[in-house]
Amino acid sequence: MPCSLAVERGLPEIDEQSDDAYWHSVERVAARLTAEAAGPSGAEFLADVSAHHPEWPVRAAAVRLLADEHGDSAVAGAAVAAAIHDEVDWVAFTAIELAGRLRLRAVVPHLINVSGWPSNFTRPGVAREPVGSGAAFAKRALLAIFGSYDPEVLRRLEDEHFADLAAGVAARRRRRDHDDVVLVPAGPFIAGAKPAASAFQIGDTDSPCRVVDLPAFLIDRTAVTNQRYRWFLDDTKGTSEFDHPDQEPGRGHEPAHRHDPRFNRPDLPVVGIDWYDAWAFARWAGGDLPSEDQWEKAARGSEGRVFPWGDEWDRAGANSVETAFGVEVKNLQDLELLLVSVSPEQPPRPVVPADHYPAGTSPYGALQMAGNVWEMTRTNFYSRQDLDPFFRGRRPVEFMNRKDAFPVLRGGAWTSPPVCLTASYRGKGLLTDRHNEVGFRCVYPVEEP
Repeated sequence: MPCSLAVERGLPEIDEQSDDAYWHSVERVAARLTAEAAGPSGAEFLADVSAHHPEWPVRAAAVRLLADEHGDSAVAGAAVAAAIHDEVDWVAFTAIELAGRLRLRAVVPHLINVSGWPSNFTRPGVAREPVGSGAAFAKRALLAIFGSYDPEVLRRLEDEHFADLAAGVAARRRRRDHDDVVLVPAGPFIAGAKPAASAFQIGDTDSPCRVVDLPAFLIDRTAVTNQRYRWFLDDTKGTSEFDHPDQEPGRGHEPAHRHDPRFNRPDLPVVGIDWYDAWAFARWAGGDLPSEDQWEKAARGSEGRVFPWGDEWDRAGANSVETAFGVEVKNLQDLELLLVSVSPEQPPRPVVPADHYPAGTSPYGALQMAGNVWEMTRTNFYSRQDLDPFFRGRRPVEFMNRKDAFPVLRGGAWTSPPVCLTASYRGKGLLTDRHNEVGFRCVYPVEEP
């Protein structure tokens, strides 16, 4: 039996010989729990059993006793909250019902995760889908805890309940550390493009022409530079405060190409970092990685430009493969022959400073949103939702074929032909890759906290 306190106190064993024997032994264990509940460390004992006993009827009995005998204690509140997420339905339902009956306010966030906000599901005329028993129990429990069915009253009570949490979040929120940003105003923009034939045999049917409406936001005027990334490294040395929860513990954020003179100058965009590094930097900077829609609007404006500067390709506007190698690339074969010539010395100057190519400025004033380096977003290439990786403890070879491991890359790079430098083109990369073609920039809310 894995629960340590249960072992120490010698709970009766569960008899699996028959159904009658099983339930009779469960009753014996429940009686023993009742006897132990009021004693010294009774709450801790019941919490341990409710979390770890292998048989769900025993866990349910422990939860019920916790609520009845120690309902006002922090230990009971935490244990009931944990039991709401028990993998067996009747344990979870027991915990939810008890939370409502005893009005355990500590479990409100857990109940909301199950059923949604009471001020929403009580609002007249709101479309609702049928729910299972768990959500129905949770809704009833929340209404009992808050003591109202009025959506306006419930909204006020919700705000009051989470006021301390909201204040704590606001106090911890970092102010934007950088003033070199441009404003992208609220409103709709033309996203995507009509499929077009290409000598490079590139499929672009995954970005259909459409209208997307976005709130206003701020975005870095340039890609994050080596200088700015060094400030991040110096400031976060020895801490994992800004790391993504899925990042491997103990891993730092040093760029892979930090000792390569072709990529490590202070004014060049930082490369050789992966998605986790970019995510941590964005949190440190007080912002986020852009969604691909945010990135695209910042790059092309509202009227659907093909490139940041207009609808026609202009070599003076971006650092493409033709610029980096100094040759014209007409088709896929030319491109591949050129790319296999890449070496630690060739080309000698693949990337340019992040504020180069003013002729390629976007409608809102952002630079280098076409070419130089691909830019990471927070969007999953396949689902088009925010990326939510869950690969901790696994090697890249174990998840390199998983669709949830690929963020959208935008903008093209020094290895890209002009057809990949359009504002609508979608690239992708494995979130753990650390390539010299990939960098990023951040977005920030318009209103400072």
